[in-house]
Amino acid sequence: MTVRTFTAPVALLTVFAALLATMYLGYASNTEKNLHDFPIALVNQDLGDTIDGTPTNIGAQITDALVAGIPADKVDLRVVGIASARAQLENGQVYGAIVIPSDFTKRLAILGAASVIPGDIERPVITVQSNPRIGPYTAGIMSRIADRALAQVQQTVGKNLADRVHATVGPEGSAQISGAARLAIADPIRIVDVPFRPMPDGAGQGLVAFFYTLILLLAGFTGAMIIHTLIDSVLGFTPTEYGPWFVHPPATGTSRLRTLLIKWAVIGAAAPILSAVFLGTAKLLGIPVTSPLLLWLYGTLAIIAVGFTALSVLATFGTAGLMINLVLFIVLGLPSSAATVPLEAVPTYIAALARFEPMHQIYLAVRAILLFDGRAEAGLAQGIWMTMIGLAVGATLGVAATFAYDHRGLHRTTDAPTSPNATRTPALAS
Repeated sequence: MTVRTFTAPVALLTVFAALLATMYLGYASNTEKNLHDFPIALVNQDLGDTIDGTPTNIGAQITDALVAGIPADKVDLRVVGIASARAQLENGQVYGAIVIPSDFTKRLAILGAASVIPGDIERPVITVQSNPRIGPYTAGIMSRIADRALAQVQQTVGKNLADRVHATVGPEGSAQISGAARLAIADPIRIVDVPFRPMPDGAGQGLVAFFYTLILLLAGFTGAMIIHTLIDSVLGFTPTEYGPWFVHPPATGTSRLRTLLIKWAVIGAAAPILSAVFLGTAKLLGIPVTSPLLLWLYGTLAIIAVGFTALSVLATFGTAGLMINLVLFIVLGLPSSAATVPLEAVPTYIAALARFEPMHQIYLAVRAILLFDGRAEAGLAQGIWMTMIGLAVGATLGVAATFAYDHRGLHRTTDAPTSPNATRTPALAS
């Protein structure tokens, strides 16, 4: 026993704990402060009207006020037409939309006239559409942004409408305006908050896409760990313990590259079976799956990509590969997945990880298949291509590392040194 026996594990665990705290606590600690580039569509369909002999378009004025008032560094406000807004909502490219209808100015003018002339009063409407299929936390952020922005609009429009009504009827007429009319003038706009394409039954408010992503990634990640241990045991490279019993057959002398290929073959054979188990379980639990074949095929690809890469990391770095895989697939993956809190509401250093993190790519594809009708624009195309790129990178790493080790004669052996001057051959696991 040496001091290093105790200090090395403690130091490693301390660094690991610091990384966990930085990623997970920073991930959800202050979404309002971290908000950036949150995409929202703004649609002005208002045709305008003639008020007091002057052509007026209140919708255009509100649009300009929202563009000027909503912080550009926090919200990506896109002024678009209704068709473009719907397309971006359907593809998950915007997280909500604020829609001003075509009769907005006309209804506001009628509201002002009805306050002094007996008749029904109907307030003009602005619709706030959230996009719940993006994620369960996104709709709440969208509502808060819209509430704050439209509260100022409500106050400004109400004041302008009240001034115009009082100027029209004069001081004596103002006294005749009823209390109900005064309330309607002060709060002239009816804000309607509705979801765009509500979540289907059985979708768990969108969390089902996240958990399906998680089981695919864990199947590849933990599957690689299990296969790595069992194959190395069968080939005699590592001992196996069954309770108090210890088994260590003689090493077969299989090359590192061939050992890796055997492990890849096992995860490749298991992947379609595991994907089918996940799909069948989802159907039995009543989870809506509109494209089962596509989900099965992509699930198989994702498990193979994660499994191949995890096995390659183990073959390259040996025991240290266990920690590398844990950090790569889990510690960095969960906060940057965008499965609960959107990337636009997390610190930028976490959002940057989503460019390459496997969990985010898998989540985009799974969410597109389960909640966005398998649309390529909704993340399926990016998820597939990035998964294939990850598979290629992982396979290249594994082949290059194991071939190099074999070529240099760094064979896996448990033979003891034959003399005091002899050196032990490095025994990196594969």
